[in-house]
Amino acid sequence: MTARGIALLVTGLGAVLVAGAFVVFSVMVMPALGALPDAGGIAAMQSVNRTAVRPVFMTLLFGTALLCLVVGGWELAGGRRPAVLIAVGLYLVGVVGVTVLANVPLNDALARADGTAVDQWADYLRQWTAWNTVRALASLAAGALLVVVLVGAE
Repeated sequence: MTARGIALLVTGLGAVLVAGAFVVFSVMVMPALGALPDAGGIAAMQSVNRTAVRPVFMTLLFGTALLCLVVGGWELAGGRRPAVLIAVGLYLVGVVGVTVLANVPLNDALARADGTAVDQWADYLRQWTAWNTVRALASLAAGALLVVVLVGAE
């Protein structure tokens, strides 16, 4: 397998792993936190948000983004396979962009909230989960497109 093939494989795997983490949150973790008393849900999510900013998850999330830039650069310089460029765009906009512009600001606002922010909590759950689902779908689609390209290249 060529260096480009390995980069596509690792980028695709990274995108699928990120998608899996996001899916677990949208379908299990957030509904579970929503079922807790508001103060408990807020405290639990604040703890999750602090825990998420650790090297393993940050490397997976942003390392995949870096690989997207590499893979996208190779495609622009040579192959120009539309599926790869679409996958790169989906990940960079739908995962990194949404993370930076939607989920992180929501997390920052929740970090400032106290345990009695009941009205904020309901809005946070709804908005955060919706944006997280966008991230999950974008990451899954990006990973799937990269796998399709790899399978087609063999």
